[in-house]
Amino acid sequence: MQKILTALAVSTAVGAVAVLAGTTHAGATASSRSSTTARTTIDPGDFDRPVMNPWFPLEPGTTTLLRGTDGPARFRERVRVTDRTQVIQGVSARAVRDVLRRADGSLAEATTDWYAADNAGNVWYFGEHTATYDRHGHVQSREGTWRAGVDGAVAGLIMPADPKATDAYRQEFYAGHAEDQAWIVGFKASVRTPMRRFHHVLRTFEWSRLEPGVVSTKLYAQGVGIVREHDVAGGRENFEVVAVRHR
Repeated sequence: MQKILTALAVSTAVGAVAVLAGTTHAGATASSRSSTTARTTIDPGDFDRPVMNPWFPLEPGTTTLLRGTDGPARFRERVRVTDRTQVIQGVSARAVRDVLRRADGSLAEATTDWYAADNAGNVWYFGEHTATYDRHGHVQSREGTWRAGVDGAVAGLIMPADPKATDAYRQEFYAGHAEDQAWIVGFKASVRTPMRRFHHVLRTFEWSRLEPGVVSTKLYAQGVGIVREHDVAGGRENFEVVAVRHR
């Protein structure tokens, strides 16, 4: 029965976003919520007094450690909010370094993401520079790298200021390369991870048109961000937080 309910939930999520994709508009203001998908134009004035979003905090010096699997393979992930910023489309975006290592310590993937909170508390995604590596340390691919304002790429919404069930939004958009989307399912009373039990967690379904059939669910806790994520269709990834360190 649980598998049937999960399948129905995934189907509902995909159908809802398909409908919303035809009704939302790209030029929504920073203060809008469910109608916001991606920003074709950026007004730096919307980002001059940024408000922290508790569901996606960007406090410099914060390091989040996760562990997980992709099928039989085991991984360790280290996500650090750095002191570095970069001006993208007139906005000072915070660099977040995400490093994924295999169980033997070899580098699997390294990414720098750029995020910025606006004056309403929405967190926007302005791009990433990513690379995957083989076991010998050689770059295999840089697919997925993009930057808002370059080659038609536009900034996406990574977390609304006031997330509500049924909110749907585009997290990134670089046609044919980066097209992640999200749909907020609602909230769970609690979830346990190796770090501790988190209460009142936000749950989303997230997927990309570039990976048809693959849908993941992510759980966000206030003050931390992602505490658990796993594929519910088409994939085998499963990650959860084990520690958060400040400086």
